[in-house]
Amino acid sequence: MNAGDEGNAGDPGARDERDAPGLADALRELGATGKATWSAGREAATAFRILVSADISLARSAFGRTLAFTGVAIAFGASAWLLLMAAAIAGLSLGLGWPWWLSLVLTAALSLVITILCGWLAMHYFEHTRLQATRRQLARIGIGELSGLMPDAGSGKTAKEGAEQVTAATDENGVKKGLGVDVTPP
Repeated sequence: MNAGDEGNAGDPGARDERDAPGLADALRELGATGKATWSAGREAATAFRILVSADISLARSAFGRTLAFTGVAIAFGASAWLLLMAAAIAGLSLGLGWPWWLSLVLTAALSLVITILCGWLAMHYFEHTRLQATRRQLARIGIGELSGLMPDAGSGKTAKEGAEQVTAATDENGVKKGLGVDVTPP
């Protein structure tokens, strides 16, 4: 025990004042908590900005690929019909002795298969232009048409699980906005 402690040993109120943190300590803790909150918010905003940038970059790339595959589908649909049909029909009819109608059907079927394949690839890449990850996160924080259907930010459910639940609900019931417009699931 110190010499200063001996004089207050019998006074319990003096000990409580000495052990309690001062106003300056409380303000320092409050300031540190505020700085930590500001830092966490800034990091979350940066992460969200990176997510939006990546999602838009993916959409831009997917849109370019969609246009490219659409162009390929159109090119094969038109030029294959004209060029391949002429060469193949002549080869099949004159070289193999097939009837003209069978030669026409075979070349048309080949062109149609290539056109359908490229059209399917174009639709596949076009799905990336819907900004799905950004829409899920915006709905999670309460922004957008799906905000009422997604789990809250504090829940244990991921945004992707919530989106799968919304997709299942839209497949069954067809969720609509207030104006009767279909809601596109993320």
